[in-house]
Amino acid sequence: MRQLILGGARSGKSRLAEERALAWAGREGAERIYLATARVGDEEMARRVNVHRQRRDANWLLLEEPEDLAGAIARLKHRRACVLIDCLTLWISNCLHAGNWETQRDRLLEQVALLEAERSPLELILVSNEVGSGIVPLGALSREFVDASGWLHQVLARHCETVTLVVAGLPLALKQPQ
Repeated sequence: MRQLILGGARSGKSRLAEERALAWAGREGAERIYLATARVGDEEMARRVNVHRQRRDANWLLLEEPEDLAGAIARLKHRRACVLIDCLTLWISNCLHAGNWETQRDRLLEQVALLEAERSPLELILVSNEVGSGIVPLGALSREFVDASGWLHQVLARHCETVTLVVAGLPLALKQPQ
């Protein structure tokens, strides 16, 4: 099963994703894998990453992949595990800055579709910031980022059985399994 969890900064989306991963892995007796996309470039980001790390117990396997999410999913797709990817918007930013956004986006979408087609045992929880609800940014790079995340969310929502928007710590189901 694939889940997409969207929300603003400090909305509670990561906490919800972690709770869902714990619940699913506990029911299924599966491993929990935290696939982090952040690049720690300053003290403030290091503090944010540390808050996330402190919330998770030692039973999580941590993998760090700032760009090649498709490759990481391909390596994990045959495992009975819950993979929580946090977060797609940092990943988009990494890829835009590296100049490989279109290639990495297409590879990720291909892997997500393959999970579905191959009936992979992998549970995938994708966390991302909903950034399209504000004003249109002034700069070209900022507009490209907002557009990239909006289009990615739309495509992923079609491939995910569950889509949830988190606001003020409260989950709002946008799409649920039928």
